[in-house]
Amino acid sequence: MKLTLEISESFKIALNALTVNKARGTLTALGIIIGIVAVIVTMTAANGLQISFRESFASVGSDVIYVSQRPWVQNGSWFRFRNRPPITLDASEQLQQRLQGQGVVNPSMGQNQSIKYQTKVMDNARVIGTTDKQTIVSNMLPESGRFLMPFDVAYKKQVVVIGSEIATGLFEHFDPLGQEIKIGRYKFKVVGVMEEQGGSIFGGPNFDRQMFIPITTYSKVFGNSGGRANVDIAIKAPSPDAMEDFEYQVIGEMRKIRGLKPIEEDDFAINKLGTLLDAYNSIMGVVVAAGLGITSISLFVGGVGVMNIMFVSVTERTKEIGIRKAIGARRRNILMQFLFEALLICLFGGIVGLSVAAAITEVLNQTLLPASLSPTIIIASLVISMLVGVVSGFVPAYRAAKLDPIEALRYE
Repeated sequence: MKLTLEISESFKIALNALTVNKARGTLTALGIIIGIVAVIVTMTAANGLQISFRESFASVGSDVIYVSQRPWVQNGSWFRFRNRPPITLDASEQLQQRLQGQGVVNPSMGQNQSIKYQTKVMDNARVIGTTDKQTIVSNMLPESGRFLMPFDVAYKKQVVVIGSEIATGLFEHFDPLGQEIKIGRYKFKVVGVMEEQGGSIFGGPNFDRQMFIPITTYSKVFGNSGGRANVDIAIKAPSPDAMEDFEYQVIGEMRKIRGLKPIEEDDFAINKLGTLLDAYNSIMGVVVAAGLGITSISLFVGGVGVMNIMFVSVTERTKEIGIRKAIGARRRNILMQFLFEALLICLFGGIVGLSVAAAITEVLNQTLLPASLSPTIIIASLVISMLVGVVSGFVPAYRAAKLDPIEALRYE
């Protein structure tokens, strides 16, 4: 009970001291405000980037294995992969036969092409030759019209399903369904428009700037009918839980198809969403650590500022400290008084910084990234503010507590 009263009294004295010196307290908190804003914006931006990354690559599918000539993330030398034989449509058909009833196999190949509708032209759009199973192995569906059908693939139809960015760029507010566009030198009829997926980040694929045509048509019109074009094969696993065992099965079947001996290493790559996430998390871990390290300098400078002001405050109130000790105040009472004062300054800076950071985060959310303030970030910012207050205020508070009451009363 006595300790509670002492804490309450020390808190009131500290609050009163800050109320008397409002301008000085506000200026002292400015360094903390800047530091907290920098730390929070760094954390929310990193969180927003991670959300954007996941959304951008959502169509890759967490339960899909991709067999490619080269890995998406190349840890070794590029020359190690350049001479690998291409993965062909024939290999895809063999893999489909071997995995019959176990997984959905979908081959695809692509390249950039210019596309044209009447007088409007769009360069570097990605045309992908694929099958009707594309919607099964990905999370992408048509927003209007339809996707490719089995007969489109079987009869090499010149039909196309376009991404939302292509639909907007070429047709603006007109309905593209049923219209003819030119992909390179060839005419295709638009039969569907895909749902919007969101723009790319870090130079990743822009799924809204893609279009899909039957893979048989792709081979015919783009000169790859010889069957030697490099194909990417997507295989949807029976379930997410079976991914690991299924991956080993796919590797085994591909080694048989490629005629590899037991001692030979794989001449193909197995890719999946986890590979991208691991690479992204490694990069972002370094970036965030560097960002927090740099922004922490602001907090350090702010803490030094609080410490200096607290030393000034102790010096100015030396006689007051002597009077309090003379009438019975203990060292811990003086220590708590000045610790609370430093803590309140930093907590005020943390709250103001949190408010400013919330406004900046909302602007980021509306313009660039799906950033948001999580409860964890809010609590962490306030805790950090109070820790800075305790650390920066301890030495001045301890110095005040150690003052000799007689010498303090004589201070002018």
